[in-house]
Amino acid sequence: MNVSTNALLFSAGAAAVAGIAGAALVLAIARVRVVAAAIAAPLVVVLSMAAGVVAGGASMLLASDDLAGLLLIVLASVPAAVAAGIVIASRIQHAARKAAEAAADAEAARRVEGQRRDLVAWISHDLRTPLAGIRATAEGIHDGVLPDVAAAAATIQRNAERMSDMVDDLLTLSRLQAPSVTLERSEVDIGDLVSDTVASLAPIARADDVSLSGGAPTGLRASVAPAELRRAVANLVANGIRHSPPGGRVEVTAARRDGAVVIAVADTCGGIAEADLAHVFETGWRGSAARRTDAGAGLGLAIVREVAEAHEGTASVRNAAEGCVFEIALPLTAG
Repeated sequence: MNVSTNALLFSAGAAAVAGIAGAALVLAIARVRVVAAAIAAPLVVVLSMAAGVVAGGASMLLASDDLAGLLLIVLASVPAAVAAGIVIASRIQHAARKAAEAAADAEAARRVEGQRRDLVAWISHDLRTPLAGIRATAEGIHDGVLPDVAAAAATIQRNAERMSDMVDDLLTLSRLQAPSVTLERSEVDIGDLVSDTVASLAPIARADDVSLSGGAPTGLRASVAPAELRRAVANLVANGIRHSPPGGRVEVTAARRDGAVVIAVADTCGGIAEADLAHVFETGWRGSAARRTDAGAGLGLAIVREVAEAHEGTASVRNAAEGCVFEIALPLTAG
């Protein structure tokens, strides 16, 4: 072989070795960060070519000035290689972001659809009970086996009210879970809201022989959707009354804490199993058999969570000495 052929082979071999080493490096980088590997890949190609030029030039015994000139010509493409790598990396990032967003949207859609199916199943099941009561009472009146028509009418009314409450809960939860939900907010005195809620539920507490009390410091205000927040607090209070035994207590308080207004409802229900604490705000959850006396469809606490999150706040629960403490934490009015 002549010198020129040997130089060509030597140059190709050097470029190949440099290329293999560079490829290994790119693969190693890709395992950690794909974007960095995308930027490095075109650069590796240029540097491999540079290695081949240097090796070939040296084997051809080129003068150092000539060799440097060839090397500079090759290295002049380094900025273009880096720019190409940046463009590739940007497109990879964009594609990855779009794929992640699509996957998140698909998962959210599956979750919402699953919740809706479960919700329809729970509502359909629970509506059967009051509906069966209405039907049986109406048939009793028709057949003459229920002579006390006034009492029968009262039974029908109670069952109709239960059904109305379930449908109302379903519509409220559906509205709060809508992707574009917006709340009509105004600045509200939280103490007044707590007092009004306690007063409205006092007759239910007395009927169940449960002591109900509540209060908040004066001047505690927050920008909230009054109707939705009142409903959430009422759901917590009703839940506490329902699950506290005769002679039990439910106390509602509100206070400032860590830049938020926190409304707490403490009851004497006896507590919730630790394994269930993470699930109490899930749609349809009713907990242990001891807590399955709810006449609704298990939507009350789910509504509480949705109301809190719609206010950019949180809903939480913890066990206390005699029962549970449910809390809604909402951002305070600025200033």
